Amino acid sequence: MEIDHDKIDEAVLALLWLTLHDGYRAWKGFDWATMNRLYENGFICDPVNKTKSVVLTDEGLQKAEELFKELFTRKP
Repeated sequence: MEIDHDKIDEAVLALLWLTLHDGYRAWKGFDWATMNRLYENGFICDPVNKTKSVVLTDEGLQKAEELFKELFTRKP
């Protein structure tokens, strides 16, 4: 089975938006490889630290909200 990492990254970014707190922080309980790809693409700040949350960049916040609405809201 071939995994589409872009789709995984989009789903994780959307789920990060679901767990937002303090305006720009989200819980980082996801696969490290995925979190690293999101960091490399400029959507989150470096996830390698002792905190249990990660900071989304401005671009990451915008993209996360768009993806959340696209993937997880009902269409009329």
